[in-house]
Amino acid sequence: MRLILNILWFIFGSGFLLGIGYGIAALLCFALVVTIPFGVAAMRLAVYSLWPFGRTVVDRRDAGVASGIANILWLVLFGWWIALAHVTAGIAQCVTIIGIPFGIANFKLVPAALWPLGREIVDLD
Repeated sequence: MRLILNILWFIFGSGFLLGIGYGIAALLCFALVVTIPFGVAAMRLAVYSLWPFGRTVVDRRDAGVASGIANILWLVLFGWWIALAHVTAGIAQCVTIIGIPFGIANFKLVPAALWPLGREIVDLD
């Protein structure tokens, strides 16, 4: 079932567009040496947004104070409007019964978009 939902998400949901958007943001962050940690976070979000079903975001216990400070900077500069876009898309997709799983997938991306550093994406299995 996860495979079918992921394929439908990639084609009809937001998967392809989100993956491209996060990928471009990651490349821009990699171009500027200072923002490489943000590029890594954006690339992690790109991979997660391409194939979200059957995966989840967990906190890394070895993340230090630097990732917390960088997360605050991310939240102020990028995170709040990315999360707002995910919430808006999730609400719009939940209007129809068929779109409810896609809306839930968008809601799953909100915490990762708000606070991406010091987290990792793992399979549910």
